[in-house]
Amino acid sequence: MIKVKNKKAIRNLADKSYRANKVRNLIAIIAIALTAVLFTTLFTMGIGTVEGLQQATMRQAGGDGHAVLKYITDEEFNNIKDHVLIKEISYNRMLCDGVENKEFLKRRAEFWYDDDGGMKLGFCEPTSGHKPVAENEVIADTKTLQLMGVPLEVGAPLTLTLDIRGEEVQRDFVLAGWWESDPVFNVGQILASRAYVDAHPAELQNSYKVDNSLTGVINASIMFKNSIDLEGKLAKVITDSGYSLDEKAPNYLEHNVSWAYLSTNFGMDAGTLIALLSGLLLIVFTGYLIIYNIFQISVIRDIRFYGLLKTIGTTGRQIRRIIRRQALILSTIGIPIGLILGFSIGKSLVPLLINNSTYAGSAVSVSPSPWIFIGSALFALVTVLISTFKPGRIAAAVSPVEAVRYTDGNTKQNCKPKKSTDGGKMPRMALANLGRNKRRTVLVVISLSLSLVLLNTVFTLSQSIDMNKFLSKFVDTDFLIAHADYFQNDYSGPENQTSESFIQAVETQPGFEAGGRLYGGRAEGFAAEDEKNTTQEYNRNPYGDLMAAVYGLEGMPLQRLELIDGELDDAKLATGKYILEGVPLDDNSVPKMENKHYEIGDTVILHNYKGTSETFAGREYTTQEFIMLGHVAIKHYSNSDRTGWDYNFYLPADVYKTMVVQPAVMSYAFNVSEDQEAAMERFLQSYTDSVEPVMNYVSKFTSLKEFSGMQSTVVMIGGALSFIIGLIGILNFVNAILTSILTRRKEFAMLQSIGMTRRQLRRILMFEGFYYTLGTCALSLVFSTLFSLLIVKSFCGLLWFFSYHFILWPLLIVLPFLFMLGMMIPLVSYAMTDKQSIVERLREAE
Repeated sequence: MIKVKNKKAIRNLADKSYRANKVRNLIAIIAIALTAVLFTTLFTMGIGTVEGLQQATMRQAGGDGHAVLKYITDEEFNNIKDHVLIKEISYNRMLCDGVENKEFLKRRAEFWYDDDGGMKLGFCEPTSGHKPVAENEVIADTKTLQLMGVPLEVGAPLTLTLDIRGEEVQRDFVLAGWWESDPVFNVGQILASRAYVDAHPAELQNSYKVDNSLTGVINASIMFKNSIDLEGKLAKVITDSGYSLDEKAPNYLEHNVSWAYLSTNFGMDAGTLIALLSGLLLIVFTGYLIIYNIFQISVIRDIRFYGLLKTIGTTGRQIRRIIRRQALILSTIGIPIGLILGFSIGKSLVPLLINNSTYAGSAVSVSPSPWIFIGSALFALVTVLISTFKPGRIAAAVSPVEAVRYTDGNTKQNCKPKKSTDGGKMPRMALANLGRNKRRTVLVVISLSLSLVLLNTVFTLSQSIDMNKFLSKFVDTDFLIAHADYFQNDYSGPENQTSESFIQAVETQPGFEAGGRLYGGRAEGFAAEDEKNTTQEYNRNPYGDLMAAVYGLEGMPLQRLELIDGELDDAKLATGKYILEGVPLDDNSVPKMENKHYEIGDTVILHNYKGTSETFAGREYTTQEFIMLGHVAIKHYSNSDRTGWDYNFYLPADVYKTMVVQPAVMSYAFNVSEDQEAAMERFLQSYTDSVEPVMNYVSKFTSLKEFSGMQSTVVMIGGALSFIIGLIGILNFVNAILTSILTRRKEFAMLQSIGMTRRQLRRILMFEGFYYTLGTCALSLVFSTLFSLLIVKSFCGLLWFFSYHFILWPLLIVLPFLFMLGMMIPLVSYAMTDKQSIVERLREAE
């Protein structure tokens, strides 16, 4: 075969054909732009939300290190800091067990020395003044300084009352610098200089493994080169440096990977992968449908043009190249428009997503990551090229004779005549018309159905957010009151227990229904006898028994315990012979049964120091035996002292009070009637502000705001995507109707020439729109049901605060509007094309 240099001619043909199809070009550009908008919005929301949540979580966690080593010594730090995997490591030394200034009662403060790396990773670099240098210089966040009444002036004096291994020490300092407090991180930060550390070497010796004192311990934040496999990297650093990952080993180093890094928290299991891939394929298919239909319309309208090109020797490959070149030209216009619009939409939605989550108050910004634009552009371009493949094949395969005869449907006229007694009726004619191009009819119905499926999915997700699960994570009654120290994780016993005056004031308020006290406290010195002879050396008392938390609960909180196994029998527990063991829950509220120490029926031997002496040495060391009755869930925020204990037990309050001389009320939980909830909230706010400022409270209504924000976020984000896909579906429907009308212009003219009226034609088109809508309704119901049961249900199982609910009511609300739209669009489309006379349309094919 002789090769002819005809590429320039083909380009000219493609460009002239492109310029001749202005309406097609406009519709195609809109379609490609909408597809790019869809991809860019999703990429922006995905990358921006992960980035925003990660930044907010870092700030809530107090730093952006990949991992942290806790409570280590200088020797351990020096042995680890030069490991080859470590890109950066910070030196953070705690300078006391607590800052005891009365101003920090409801917002505790910590006293640290951070090196330059620690300040950077902990977001504690001063924005005003300078870093501390002299022994008496400190820097702090603005809210901490405000609480202390310290002016924001370099050199301003301040006094700190420090708890150093149980002894209070007052020291005077001057302010060297400060930074703006982060609303997400609600712990005050005061940082001293290296000179301060060097001036107190004996005081800052690390004795954590002996007495659990935090004074002098070092926390080292570690940054690796990237956040991939953080657990594995941290484990290698520890073991390579000669230390153990076994909690019972003497050379164990306490450690954890930062929960700020979502790559660590989010497991890509089979269910998650299928859900993500299904969503991505759904979006790609949506874009494919409209672009495919647009180019199919273009081919159908220009079918005679392509037939004539074949008569002068143009090959099928060259015709496909013409169509592909036009698609690329349209993409160069549509994709950039879509990228800009999509990024703007996504950028405006991400702050709503973040600020309606548990990170409300975070400053959110979405950086224009190149991956957003590269990924979106590639997905959109690939979708366009795939969508033009079939129309290109149709144009390449058509013969000149078929091109002249083409009306609608397949190019081969192989339809068989049908015998019917009622075929001339409008509904049957409309139904027969849809059957002439079954593929296009199916694609249009699927395209319209996708937006409805997504809409139903969005509302299913929003309705599946379980308020009770969400609230139970934080408080499982309407209100919980306690000393302010309790909410700062610093409750110990009688000296900071919940006051009876506060409890009595609550019980006399209108709407009070029921409540109950929770007793407990470290001051009683409970311990569990180590019958299994574990090698654990820390958290033991002088007798070698393992320190334990024991709680006494009155009726209401006792009955609200979440039973995992065994029994929660009031009568047996009241005898004083039985006990319940507490088991912690993971992030999905699944009991961590590997942490239990006793089986049901085992004998539990507890000890405690009974007496009123200020020291344990002056008290009687008593022994009690119980039978394990069952395991219950430890709720960190509602039925524990909010500190970590290895051994946890629950007893009725009456039994607990016989075991201790000074039973301390740790907290008081209660419910109120619905009509008095707001009034009780106002009362508690006023009471803790003015009557007893050392008391504080939490309520389910604070968490309810977060819950409502989360629901509205799901609806808002999903609604935006549903709207975009809905626009694509409607555009696809309009294109299908226009194609049908344009390719049947001669047919309509022939029908009118033998007596059919315009009104009858309009009725046929209205019935066609009705059938499209009817098919969409049926397919939407089927797809929504299957997608909900197979995909959404699995996704809900991945998140702890979701409880799947099957719903279809959003579809039922939208369907009447869809029927109206389905019958109006054909009428409008026909009116736009009905400009020529019958004779002109009959002559058009000649």
